[in-house]
Amino acid sequence: MSPASPAATPRDYLLLLLLATLWGASYTFIRIGVETIPPITFIAARTIIAGLVLLVILRLRGIRLPTDVATLKLFAFQALMNSVLPFTLIAWAETTIEAGLATILNSTTPVFTFLLTWAITRHEPATGRKLFGVAAGLAGIVLVIGVGALGGLGREVAAQLAVVASSVCYGVAAIFGRHFKGLDPMVPAAGSLLTGTVVLIPLSLVVDRPWTLQPSAASVAALVGLAVFSTALAFVLYFRLLHRLGSVGTSAQAYLRVPIGVVIGMVLLGETLSGSAYAGLGLVVVGVVAMTLPAGKKIA
Repeated sequence: MSPASPAATPRDYLLLLLLATLWGASYTFIRIGVETIPPITFIAARTIIAGLVLLVILRLRGIRLPTDVATLKLFAFQALMNSVLPFTLIAWAETTIEAGLATILNSTTPVFTFLLTWAITRHEPATGRKLFGVAAGLAGIVLVIGVGALGGLGREVAAQLAVVASSVCYGVAAIFGRHFKGLDPMVPAAGSLLTGTVVLIPLSLVVDRPWTLQPSAASVAALVGLAVFSTALAFVLYFRLLHRLGSVGTSAQAYLRVPIGVVIGMVLLGETLSGSAYAGLGLVVVGVVAMTLPAGKKIA
């Protein structure tokens, strides 16, 4: 069993809300960006811009990234689970599905974080309330995607399932992020992002030939906003909160970002959701609240 996390403060919960807002906005940034920039190139640019921003700040603070093999391996795995795979899956998915729908589907991260934590580390008991939360969250996924749609995996359903797969990746990353305790939160944020570019940049060059692209001003602006705010700043908050709130507690921002992301998508992109998606959203929120509510508290 790992050492207990320090007692959470009101500031930690405010930072959790800020993280949820930054990541809630990311789905709209992505939706705008991939209109004229292919997903792999968009994510490669997002990752390198965010990583370089953090690297510059670290240098100004007099902090250098570790270069020993053991830490680089940790950076590489965290990059795979926290940026390379989930970023690319979500960006590809949003070429065919709406930002609000992607937000809802990706809000299932706490479900998978709990399942993986219970199955692998077993440091949290599988209480009846948490198991109810898992069942409600998974039922919500089915409603959002649509029971009938699961019978024929067309392009749109594949995109929806890609977002769910990204949630699994984020769950693994939240658990694995505990390996970086003791490091300044900006170090694993920058290290994992820059490590991810080792995979993403060559892929972009081969697949998309970015020098041939003609991105719109809106896509470029969305890329910059996504990289600086929803990635660089968000990752610093994420690693800080992993130390303060733990993996399941930090992943709780997923249900906070659902209403934020959906509202942003509706206001800026004019998106709408089906009745079954709203029902699924309700179940997902109930599920993750049931799993992350502190012990001894009751759902109102």
